[in-house]
Amino acid sequence: MVQRIRRVVTGHDRNGKSVFIADGKAPNVLEMKSMPGVALTNLWSTTTSPASNRGTKDAATGKIRLEPPANGTILRIVEIPPDTAWRKTANARAAFASIGAGAAPDRASSDPMMHTTATVDYIIVLKGEIYAVLDKGEKLLKQGDVLIQRGTNHSWSVRTKKPCVIAAVLIGAEPAGRARRKRRRQAVRA
Repeated sequence: MVQRIRRVVTGHDRNGKSVFIADGKAPNVLEMKSMPGVALTNLWSTTTSPASNRGTKDAATGKIRLEPPANGTILRIVEIPPDTAWRKTANARAAFASIGAGAAPDRASSDPMMHTTATVDYIIVLKGEIYAVLDKGEKLLKQGDVLIQRGTNHSWSVRTKKPCVIAAVLIGAEPAGRARRKRRRQAVRA
């Protein structure tokens, strides 16, 4: 069962006074059909830097995508079930394609979930524990731990019997490492 997140959003009235413009369950949730039990909840996003605080439009609406726009951000909650519940049956290609990231997976890796993003991610473990897996090494992250993921090739693994819930702030960044080399090859072909 996907954890529904309460989201409270502030804004300004016509006179410039601070007001609450939303309070309720975050409406933009994607339960990954190709990865049973994995759920993404977008809480807010921006498309520019500096971001705009004008208006009352819900900035978290629209199709959930893996990465924010080049100069944007995404605040997201991710629920990841134990590996035993989904890893053997997951369709990684379909999962990444469903969030607009068909090119993100590292097809040379033995881990089908290994992928790269052109982002800086601030990952905060809210509940449970999870392994951050890189090309060379892995680290166990527990509740309250923070990972700064800087455009690296990475994957996730929940090796307990309970799901892990993380908060992620994704910030558009210049591609690095494998993603940078891949984009250079694509530019040369064009």
